[in-house]
This record gives sequence, structure tokens and C-alpha cells, in this order.
Amino acid sequence: MSKRKNNPESRPGLITSGGNVPRPGQSRPPVVVLTQPKRFGIDIADYTEAIRSAENIDFPRRYKLYDLYADILMDSHLSCVIEKRRNAVLCSDIEFRRDGKPDDKVNEQIRSPWFSRLVSDIIDARFWGFTLCQFFKDGEWINYNLVPRKHADPVRRLILRHQTDITGIAWDEYPDLLFVGRDDDLGLLAKAAPWVIYKRNTTGDWSQFSEVFGMPIQEYTYDSDDEGSRERAISDAANVGSLATFVHGKDTSLNLIEAGNKTGSADVYERLCERCNNEISKLFLGNTLTTESSDTGTQALGTVHKKGEDKIAQSDRLYVLDVLNYEAADIFARMGIDTTGGKFCFPEKKDLDPTSKINILTQLRTGFNLPVDDDYLYEEFGISKPANYEMIKKEEEERRAREADEAKASAEQIPQNDGDTEDDPEKDNNQGNGEQGDDKDLPEPTEKQKKTFKNWLKSFFAKAPWSTGAVLEW
Repeated sequence: MSKRKNNPESRPGLITSGGNVPRPGQSRPPVVVLTQPKRFGIDIADYTEAIRSAENIDFPRRYKLYDLYADILMDSHLSCVIEKRRNAVLCSDIEFRRDGKPDDKVNEQIRSPWFSRLVSDIIDARFWGFTLCQFFKDGEWINYNLVPRKHADPVRRLILRHQTDITGIAWDEYPDLLFVGRDDDLGLLAKAAPWVIYKRNTTGDWSQFSEVFGMPIQEYTYDSDDEGSRERAISDAANVGSLATFVHGKDTSLNLIEAGNKTGSADVYERLCERCNNEISKLFLGNTLTTESSDTGTQALGTVHKKGEDKIAQSDRLYVLDVLNYEAADIFARMGIDTTGGKFCFPEKKDLDPTSKINILTQLRTGFNLPVDDDYLYEEFGISKPANYEMIKKEEEERRAREADEAKASAEQIPQNDGDTEDDPEKDNNQGNGEQGDDKDLPEPTEKQKKTFKNWLKSFFAKAPWSTGAVLEW
């Protein structure tokens, strides 16, 4: 397939976005005029106002809420847990199967970059509340644009030119739109925002506390009547460093009222930040032990938490499959992807360590006598196949054949029985049953057999008489 990309800005019917200044290649004004998000300086009052505005029944507006989302995503812990949950789906292979067999034509589109972006945006619908995509043909490939969420009203299904508008164009007028999510859902970020705001403010107070009580203060005194001494003190303080400085006359003083327990006060900030991070981890991952270490955590408890996290990842995969198999199926068909009679799926793979795999393969060979392909073993365990593999294989087979022949020849030299024939007592050589034989049915022992300790011990004792009255009769 050709990978040449056309300019989507020139296509009519697309929801284009841009600023007031035209972009390179932009032939017409954008449908959506973007506005810089408002970041920093956000507190709980801004959060409550944004929630109320988004939940307005008649004219809901979400631009304030989504500006707040863009701001809190700057938090490192929040972005980390979101990436961890998103990557659990992106790192899983997706394929399209028809009649139980992979469809190479559809899977070629799946392996393209646009499909990975689509899966990521579908997962983001759980964080932001919804995702709106517009698909179009880009040569022989499929592509799509993500409609800015601040300019989409999912309740009234409108496309807003400016983010502050209360009316817009019905998005049913635009072709091939895929809506993912629920119209009244504000997403998981609405629940995470208070914890990020509290942690950010607490971290600021913690930093200020460390600056005041964690560093010494420079004190300079001068004679109140000597202006030159004062100027020299100020000059010396400016050249020393960035420590806090107090310059005063001898007739003035500075008193710092410190906290009674500075270590305990610092622990308050740390515990509050840790609490906020734990709540964020539980919200997105369902646990805390897979992101933070704990003094009371154990390996068994961590395993239990990991299983809960795997359940959330499995739920996200099912969520993606529902969108692909049901909501996006008609759009894919119009784009030229034939999905009739098939479905998207995540091929299940057993996640086993190399030691467990070796044990299973050994049991299959020894217990069930199932052959294993050599090429599979080389590929599975990452071992390079030797260049003279065929010659080594042939020599190994010849060696095994020689060993089998030698073992067979040795087995033929060893007698298979002791000459005991129960139906003929006269030829019975097992005298323990009360009968005497004549050793006629035993083969001649070899020299090797004669030298064994058992034969030597046997020849040391004479045979006890049994028919001459020497045998005790009870």
C-alpha cells in the first residue's frame, strides 16, 4: 500500500481546528477556533465552579472543566498511572479474525499508526468522559481526526466554533463520526482533580516550610548611627549566597517562632501528599502496592493487588472490543474495511517464565510423547540456530541409532528367565519350591556373569538334600 498522506485540511465536510492565524496549507477558515487552555493557579473553588458548569441541565459547558483536566495532567503521579493503564491495552496485540482465522487485509490496517492512536483515544474516553472522532480516507489508508473535547457538546450533540458558545452545528451533519462514551459522563479525571489540587497546594507549603526551617538565616548587625556599616552589611549579605538574610541595627532584633516539633510538622505534609497519591492510584489502578512501596506490604499482598489491576486491564480491553466490533463496524465498512462475518479480538497468550515453559515442554515430551518443533524452541527462547544445524542433527541421529543397537545387543546376551518351568518339575531350577531340577534349560553363563559377586556367593554354599530324609518334616 502507498503511505503517501494527503492534506486533510482541503477536504470538505471535515471538522478542522486551528487558531485565528491560518496554518500552512489551510485553504479555508477552521470549523473550530482553538483557545489556549488556562493552567496553574487553580484551586478547589475553580474545580467546584467547573463541575457546576459542566452539569448544567439546559446549557452545559465543559471548557472550564477540560482546562482543569489539562492542568492536572501535568502531575507526574497522575500521568504515570494513566499511562500504566493505557499501556496495558496498547501493549496487547489486536487482530481481526473471520471464521476463526486472521484476515491479513484488515490486520494490515490494524498494524498502522492510526489504529494505535484510535485505541488510545478510546481508552481516554474513560478518563475524559467521551471521545469524538471523524474518519476519512487518506489514500489507501484510513485516518481520523480527534475533535477537540472543549468544542463538542455530547448532551446536545453540537460542534461549537468557540469554546464559550452555547449553540453550534449539529454533528449529525458531518459524516463518519464515532462517539465513544456517555453524554453525561465527566470521566475519572473529575474524581482525581481534588486530590491533585490538594497535593499541589500541600507541596507548595512543604517547600516553603523547608526553605524557612531547613536553611540557616544570615544575621548582620550595624550601628544605628553608621550608614556606612549598614551599606557594607547589605553588600556582604548579597554576595554570600541565597540564604535568608536579616540586616538590622543593634537596637532591633528578630525573633523566629518555630514549630514545636519541626520533624512532626514535615511528616504532616509528607503523609498528606502520600494520601493523595494513594487515592489517585486506587482510582485508576484499583490498588497502591503496584505503584508505591509500603512498610506493611508483602509479596502475597502485592500479588493479590496485581490480580485486581489485571482485571481492570481486562475490562479496558473488553471496552475497546465493544467499540470496534459494534459502534465502529459500520464506519469501517464505509471506509473500505470489510468486517462482515468477523470480529476484533485480543489473542490470549500464556504469560509464563522460561523455567515454567521448559517444565511444560519436558512433560509434553516425556509424559505424553508429543514432539516439539525445533524452530519453535529456538524462537521461543531466543537462541540462535547454528549454521550447520542439519549436519549436527544428522550426527545426533546417527549417535542415537548406534546407542540403540548397542543396547539391543547387550540385552540379547542376558537371559530373559531363570529356567523355571512350573509345568515340568523335573526341569525346574528353582529349588525353593521343593523341586529339584537338572539345569538343562539354563544357558551357559558367560565369563562376565561368572565373575559377579552373586554367582560367587551362590557357589560357596552346597545344595541341601531334600529327598534323602535330611529335610525336616514338621
